[in-house]
Amino acid sequence: MSTSITTEAVMDYDEAMARFDPVMGLEVHVELHTNTKMFCGCPTTFGAEPNTQVCPVCLGLPGALPVVNEKAVESAIRIGLALHCEIAEWCRFARKNYFYPDMPKNFQTSQYDEPIAFNGYLDVELEDGSTYRVEIERAHMEEDTGKSLHIGGSTGRIHGADYSLVDYNRAGIPLIEIVTKPMVGAGERAPEVAKAYVSALRDLLRALDVSDVKMEQGSMRCDANVSLRPKVGGDPLSAEQLAVPLGTRTETKNVNSLRSVERAVRYEISRHAAILAAGGSILQETRHWHEDTGVTTSGREKSDAEDYRYFPEPDLVPVAPSRELVESLRGTLPEPPGLRRRRLQGEWGYSDLEMRDVLNAGAVELIEQTVAAGASPAAAKKWWLGEPSRRANAQAQDLVTYAAEIGLTPAHVAELDGLVTSGRLNDSMARQVLDGVLAGEGTPTAVADARGLELVQDDGALEAAVDKVIEANPDVAAKIRDGKVAAAGALIGQVMKEMKGQADAGKARSLILDKLQ
Repeated sequence: MSTSITTEAVMDYDEAMARFDPVMGLEVHVELHTNTKMFCGCPTTFGAEPNTQVCPVCLGLPGALPVVNEKAVESAIRIGLALHCEIAEWCRFARKNYFYPDMPKNFQTSQYDEPIAFNGYLDVELEDGSTYRVEIERAHMEEDTGKSLHIGGSTGRIHGADYSLVDYNRAGIPLIEIVTKPMVGAGERAPEVAKAYVSALRDLLRALDVSDVKMEQGSMRCDANVSLRPKVGGDPLSAEQLAVPLGTRTETKNVNSLRSVERAVRYEISRHAAILAAGGSILQETRHWHEDTGVTTSGREKSDAEDYRYFPEPDLVPVAPSRELVESLRGTLPEPPGLRRRRLQGEWGYSDLEMRDVLNAGAVELIEQTVAAGASPAAAKKWWLGEPSRRANAQAQDLVTYAAEIGLTPAHVAELDGLVTSGRLNDSMARQVLDGVLAGEGTPTAVADARGLELVQDDGALEAAVDKVIEANPDVAAKIRDGKVAAAGALIGQVMKEMKGQADAGKARSLILDKLQ
C-alpha cells in the first residue's frame, strides 16, 4: 500500500510578492555533542544499534530521577552569549506534555517561560553583501525525542506504512532550540534570508564547537514558520506595512539542508498566496517537506502552548549560573565567523567574488587548514572548489561532509599542490592524481607513483619533441615568426601529445618561442 502526494495550487512567486508581505519565524534545533545525554549517563554516539543507548532515566521508567548535564548547560550559555543574548540568573525546566510513541515518558523535559538565554540577535550577510539582523527570541535547553521508523509504503512516513519501529537511542540527547522573533521586512528575499540565517547559525555553532551541526544526520534541523499579510505600498519596512496584522502561520518541520530551507520557505509563500488570493484561509498546521518533489504536505493541526499543559519539572532543581561562570564562559568564545572570514579574505588576497564562491561551497575551514599545511591560498581554492566541490554538489552533500566520507584531507590537497610546485606534476597530471585520491587509491604521492605520473625532466627529449612539432607545422611556425605569439598554444598542445602529457608546458612554450623569434 502506498500514498501519493497531492499537489496543491501555488501562485507564481513574483506575483505573490506583488500582493503579499511574508513574515517568517525560524526554530532551529541543535543536538549538542556531549558525551552523555541531557539527564542521564547514556552515551550519545550516532549510528549505534537501535535501543542500545538507553536506561531507566531516558526511558522514563518509574523511580528514575534525572540529573542535569553540566556541559550541556555551559554549552547553552556559550550559544546564548554568541547570539548576544541575556543569560538568565535563574531558570528552570518544565514538562511539555504530549503523547507520541517516540517520547517514552509522554512528556518532554524542556524550558517554557524561563529560558536560559533570551533577547539576542545575529547579523546575517546576504549574497550581495548587505546585512539582515535576525532578532532572537530565546535559546532554551531541552531533550531530543526518539526516532520512529515507518516500514513499508513509498514515502517513509506513517501514512501507507505496514508497521512502525521506534529507536530510543536519541531520546534524551541534549538539545538547544533557538527561536527567532518574527522576521519582517525581508520581502521577496525572505527565502534567501532564511537560508543565510541557518547557514550563519551553523557556522557560529561549528566555531563554538558545541555541535557537529550535520543537518543530513539530524543534529541540526530547522522548523520554518511562514505567514503572509496583504501588501500595502512598496516598502516592507514602512510603518503602514508593519501595522498590518500578521497572518496565520504554518510550520514546516525538520528541514535538513540549507537548500531545502530556502526552497521550503519559497514554496510555502507561493502556496499561501494561492489560497488567500482565492478567498480561502490558512490552516494553522505543521507541514512536511518533500525534498524530491519540492513541495510540503499537511501534517497535523498546530498545537498552541496551552495544549501542552506545561508545568515546572518537579524532579530537577532550578539552574542558576553565577555571573562569574557566565563571564568565564564569555572568555571562551571564538572569533565571530563573519570577522574571521573578512580577516582570512585579506590574508588570502581573495576578491569579494572569490570569497563568496568559497563561502557558498562551504570551504572556508578546508582552505584554511590546507594553507596551514603549506599550500598557497590560490591553489587551495582551486583544488577544493574543483572536482571535490562538484562531486559534493552532485551528491547533495556539503563539502566538509563529503571530504570526510571519502577521506580527502587538507593535508592531501597541500601534498598535491606540493607535487605541482616542485615540478613533478603538471596541472593535467595533478587532476589525474586527484581523481585517484577521490577514488580511494591513496595519498597523492602514492597515486602518482602507482600511475607512473611524473614530468619528463630530460630537456633533450623535450627539445627533440619541440623540433619535431615545429617541422610538422610550418604554417603555425611562420605565424609565430611573424609575431603572432598566441599561435604557440597550438604547438604546445602538439608537444604535450608527443610527450604523452608528461612535459612541462611552460618549458615547451619557452623553447618554441626561443626557436621561432
